[in-house]
Amino acid sequence: MDALYEAGDRQLVGAMGLFNKPISAAGEDIFAIVVRLTAENGMCGLGIVGLGSEALASIVETRLAPLVIGRSAFDVELIWEMMFRSTINIGRKGLVLEAISGVDIALWDIMGKVTGRPVFDLMGGRTRERIRAYASAGYAMEDLDEVVEMARGYREAGFTAMKMRFGWGPRDGRAGMRRNVEMIRRLREAIGDDMELMTDAYMGWTVQYAMEMLPLIEPYDIAWVEEPLIPEDYDGYARLRAASRIAIAGGEHEFTRYGFKQLITQGCVDIVQLDVNRCGGFTEARKIVALAQAHNLPAVPHAPDIHNVHLVMSSINMPLIEHFPYHGRDGDTFLGELVTGAPEVRDGYMYVEDKPGLGVELNPSIVTA
Repeated sequence: MDALYEAGDRQLVGAMGLFNKPISAAGEDIFAIVVRLTAENGMCGLGIVGLGSEALASIVETRLAPLVIGRSAFDVELIWEMMFRSTINIGRKGLVLEAISGVDIALWDIMGKVTGRPVFDLMGGRTRERIRAYASAGYAMEDLDEVVEMARGYREAGFTAMKMRFGWGPRDGRAGMRRNVEMIRRLREAIGDDMELMTDAYMGWTVQYAMEMLPLIEPYDIAWVEEPLIPEDYDGYARLRAASRIAIAGGEHEFTRYGFKQLITQGCVDIVQLDVNRCGGFTEARKIVALAQAHNLPAVPHAPDIHNVHLVMSSINMPLIEHFPYHGRDGDTFLGELVTGAPEVRDGYMYVEDKPGLGVELNPSIVTA
């Protein structure tokens, strides 16, 4: 490596956390932080973190940048440990880890650009020609006919799997349970038996509610129920998974190999749903995927953002990628809108090109700094 690349190709001279302007989503303002690292030769690496706050930019610029500037972009293991150990007293999860994730992703982007290879090549290479995608823009509505039509559209577009969010929870009582079951029943009738149907409770249930709800939807061949409980309820997840015949998925709100070790070894989930821009970046995500594989658990990342795409492409035990078809009623595509050059999804599959680094650039119409 030293014979191929000059020191200036890898030496970092600048780091910046850009606070992106708000993008309206479901009536709320959602923000993203773009971490940009610059090498001596002017090459820039990008790491995008979503659903954070402006505090992320401050963490990057005041706490992490001094640890990174002047070092080789290739020293990702050392840099990661320095960032993590130097911030343990201010945050082992949440914003601090998301900031570390953004910096680490940017480092890998630079490494890919310097070597002229896509990030997935640096992590293990291409494991398939295309990645099977599941459509994930299904939200429960009072008008179930609209939900059903949306599902039929996914099937006709070539998707072999889709995900629907439950619209009713514990406070809606038995009537809400019946609505959940009705929605699932109608969706299964609409998409047929061959299409996988995933579901998402987005941390909205209790253990008791889930214990009652899951048997009611079991006859409809549910691929998984995602995040039925609050992430910290490891004991509740373990109880639920032991009792359920439907697979339990979770992990998008978990951080580092240490958090995922607890999630996995306590028997909380059947499917590990890490997100590279939350869990600690590529350097940590590789360890988490290896941990899942050692326990014979598939990993399916949260969100189709470009960092997750590269991880899936390089990993044998990551069979699917989430995909957010845009329907104008939610903001699930907001990170994808920050960049140009993202992979295309056709006929239910994502096609990833052999472009250096992450293979994307900032969208100048949205990110102007």
